[in-house]
Amino acid sequence: MKSSSVTVVPEDTARVAKAVFKKGNRYLTLRDTFGDLFDAAEFAPLFSNQGKPAVNPAWLALVTIIQFAEQLSDEVMADQVRSRIDLKYLLALPLDDPGFDASVLSEFRTRLVEGRAEKLLFEQLLARFRDHKLLRVRGQQRTDSTHVLAAVRALNRLEIVTVTFRNALNALSVAAPDWLTGHLQPEWRERYGYRLEPGPRPRNKAERAQFAQTVGADGLALFRALSAKDAPGWLWQLPAIETLRQVWLQNYALSVEDTLMFREQDHPPAGRFVSSPFDVDARLGVKYSTSWVGYKVYLTESCDEDLPHLVTNVESSPATTSDIAVLPEVHRHLEERNLLPERHFVDSGFIAAELLVQAEDQSITLLGRARPNVQRQVSGPERFSVEDFVVDDAAQRVTCPAGKVSQSWSPAHDLDQAVIKVKFSRTDCLPCPLRDRCTNDARRSITLRPQRGRAALQRRRVEQETSAFIRTTRVREGIEGTISQGVRACGMRRSRYRGLAKTQLQHLAVSSAINLQRVADWLMGVPREQTRRAAFVRLYPTAV
Repeated sequence: MKSSSVTVVPEDTARVAKAVFKKGNRYLTLRDTFGDLFDAAEFAPLFSNQGKPAVNPAWLALVTIIQFAEQLSDEVMADQVRSRIDLKYLLALPLDDPGFDASVLSEFRTRLVEGRAEKLLFEQLLARFRDHKLLRVRGQQRTDSTHVLAAVRALNRLEIVTVTFRNALNALSVAAPDWLTGHLQPEWRERYGYRLEPGPRPRNKAERAQFAQTVGADGLALFRALSAKDAPGWLWQLPAIETLRQVWLQNYALSVEDTLMFREQDHPPAGRFVSSPFDVDARLGVKYSTSWVGYKVYLTESCDEDLPHLVTNVESSPATTSDIAVLPEVHRHLEERNLLPERHFVDSGFIAAELLVQAEDQSITLLGRARPNVQRQVSGPERFSVEDFVVDDAAQRVTCPAGKVSQSWSPAHDLDQAVIKVKFSRTDCLPCPLRDRCTNDARRSITLRPQRGRAALQRRRVEQETSAFIRTTRVREGIEGTISQGVRACGMRRSRYRGLAKTQLQHLAVSSAINLQRVADWLMGVPREQTRRAAFVRLYPTAV
């Protein structure tokens, strides 16, 4: 690896840049304030000491962030480095520097992903800003998520098995063309040789079922050929063949006649289901009326009014990941950077009894609205919820609204969370005059959280109705602006790559780009954007 020999902006570059940008420039301001933003030595483990010296990785890291900030391709970004005076000033390059070949950027990203060092882009920059007192320890932060579309098409199950089989044939044609030639069936050319769009599609349910059975039989024939004694064993190690195996297990079941039947109901849940053979990490996510195939990204940012609002943590996950499962990881990564907040603003998706307790143990005030209790076993305006029962944790018993005491108290686990299962006696419930308001079953049963979590959740449901709480938690709404900036200005909504690791690299680079721009604007005195209002609102008196 070649280290940078230039740590000061060349005189000719500085003279021209200052003459051109008399009113100031983001990149000039960043260079004048921080000097070299990245340390090349941090990237040294990614490079070999043999062969031709590599381009300075400190330059490549900064150029990669700018590339995502401005949504530029590798070719265009390389041209920008050669031609733009503000970038030459930021990178401390002479005016006649020829730059580098565009392929270097792709190679650099590959090194980051393969070396599991993609977080270096984000963490090094964040550390520099923290050293300059632009981040407050134990300050205020807020978190929210948004959906990310994978770089693949959304397919139905019939299309998934068809495309997966064609992808396996294509992979075998490259890896073992001679072997595949001896096992190709004549009808496969018409059935899988073209994309799905131009060819005839099954028109009704019966034709779709028949086509699914045909594709399944073709896959089974290929598996049998791969399992033959004369077949090379290493073919099973091809990623496309492993994906084919997973997709067939998820979509087909072996019948008693030793044939494959297309599964109608008992296929795996969305969290494990392969939605595309081209991106096996992408999952089908659903939130309210929105559905997508891809990922989710969780952004956490500081929100102290006297400092720039900087992204402090980025979490990329499959689309099926719940908010409750991600929050402990957010806090763990913030703790590793010594950036745990004193107050953490979130929405209701991140509020649960166990998370309130965990945050309290970390001296974090987790602020967000808890969802209302919907644990009722009958419907109606006078139905009984858990809050109508009196819980005595010391005696391990619960008293119902009719005054009857529970029959059993059993510790259990629900979705990996500790709970308590409480059941009442049939003898008490069946003749009870209040039974119609309590349960439709022969007896009432309820599920309780442990005492500490249950108390924390009850306190939150009371305090969240106060005007002080509502006024305080409005701070959370600002994270929507950060998500909007990432989506609209930096292309975060769509993944540029396939696979979770590369998608995470994109999210980290976009978040670093947001931080870079916000710090530059802060140093230049650019006011923070305010929430836009309709034009007619300005006509109302201030007191209204």
